[in-house]
Amino acid sequence: MTLATEVKKLTDSKPFYAVAGVGDFAVEKLRELPEQLQKLQSRRAELAKDLPERARDYAGKAEGFAKEFPEKAREYADQLSHRAVEAYEDFASRGRKVVSRTTGEAALELEEVSEAAEPAVATPVKKTRTTKAKA
Repeated sequence: MTLATEVKKLTDSKPFYAVAGVGDFAVEKLRELPEQLQKLQSRRAELAKDLPERARDYAGKAEGFAKEFPEKAREYADQLSHRAVEAYEDFASRGRKVVSRTTGEAALELEEVSEAAEPAVATPVKKTRTTKAKA
């Protein structure tokens, strides 16, 4: 198979678009990270002050959580599989948009380059006459 055929098969697959969507989502979230870190640093003292009290509360609730864990785990597993399918579909859709936008931009760039390029002009070939040597 040719490379073009292989690329066409790849770009027609949902996993390809899902990966592109995940990448786009990751970039979006990484751009938000500095702002979130700044907010957390400003709340650091407040969060540290409440930590011992929260730890005691969670220790008291731990036994109840342990008893309910098997049933809750099954519920969470069911919800997780459903949400994973939804996320996969969302990322594939997002990836299609990213790839479409990117390939559209690339096509415009190629069009601009081809318009800017001047076509080659053939130069006429001059025929030279050869004289026959006298014997």
